[in-house]
Amino acid sequence: MTGAQIVGWGHTAFGKSEHPDTESLMADAVSQALAHTGIGAEDVDGIFVGVFNNGFSKQDFQAALVAMGDERLAHTPATRYENACATGSAALHGAMDFIEAGRGRIALVVGAEKMTATPTAEVGDILLGASYRAEEAEVEGGFAGLFGQIAQSYFQRYGDRSEELAMIAAKNHANGMANPYAHMRKDFGLAFCNTVSDKNPRVAGPLRRTDCSLVSDGAAVLVLADAETAAGMARAIGFRARAQANDIMAMSRRDVLEFRGARMAWAKTLSDAGVTLDDLSLVETHDCFTIAEMLEYEAMGLAEPGQGHRVIRDGITRKDGRLPVNPSGGLKSKGHPIGATGVSMHVMAAMQLTERAEGMQIPGARLAGVFNMGGAAVTNYASILERVK
Repeated sequence: MTGAQIVGWGHTAFGKSEHPDTESLMADAVSQALAHTGIGAEDVDGIFVGVFNNGFSKQDFQAALVAMGDERLAHTPATRYENACATGSAALHGAMDFIEAGRGRIALVVGAEKMTATPTAEVGDILLGASYRAEEAEVEGGFAGLFGQIAQSYFQRYGDRSEELAMIAAKNHANGMANPYAHMRKDFGLAFCNTVSDKNPRVAGPLRRTDCSLVSDGAAVLVLADAETAAGMARAIGFRARAQANDIMAMSRRDVLEFRGARMAWAKTLSDAGVTLDDLSLVETHDCFTIAEMLEYEAMGLAEPGQGHRVIRDGITRKDGRLPVNPSGGLKSKGHPIGATGVSMHVMAAMQLTERAEGMQIPGARLAGVFNMGGAAVTNYASILERVK
């Protein structure tokens, strides 16, 4: 097991927030996290901030904004991370490296994004900054257009799986009903998700609106401590293993349906942890689009290539299935404020392992997997968490 452990957290509601900016969002979540952990700002040795930004706000230098919300942190070293939609996990890994190198005992991992104040057309262009613009900048529909192409390629190779994508959407929306932090707490049902209509139009290729995650505001914070310090805390969640694997950025230079980087990250994490998928109680995975969750079933090893549809059809990833996936509702229901997403996923897993997930709770949860990716599976982070205390 690695040395850094989760000892507390904070989480704002995701959605269209009354918080005007990331400064305010981060201040809210940091305050919650310090109180939840039972420590003061003076106990924090390092701050690791994940904010994508890339045009959502003219105010950058986001790491320094944390102390604007709590001046007691003004002299605490703070660094900002950016790694597309895996920005939050990048910040988490930076904080874990900091603690495990012995440079500090306690670290804050702060993920945030303010997206809803930006016009929709601009949001699409900003997010395309996480693609290879030299080839992909003119794709219609922004990132939805890229994943629409991926879905179309998948259908051409393996057959039309629109209904199974709708089943994934319906599952995650139903799960999100129990998540107090979720942006969209509404159970749409399979029939609505599987039907093109005025309220559920096609967005890009075969993808409908219900196949796409939400543009959201939000912040999430994790408090990490070394093992010795964590032993004196009220709770401790350890990392059995963690891994990052990248793939080539340009979709034209790889078989994008392989999700090779995701496969590599999952394989290394499971191997390092000495477990199999059968040992996991749940997984929080990166369903930016429903086709992504289906491909991730295959990448994690639940199905062979082209057979991901069987996983959802067989009910394996339902909340009452063999391996519940996204009991929080995932990005699809919870929302996807870019910088906050990876941090939020780990908060959701930690809540499960401490039996504090309330209506989302998977009974007897012992091991939780987390998968967060940036771009179209360009950078890939996998974690396996377990309760220590």
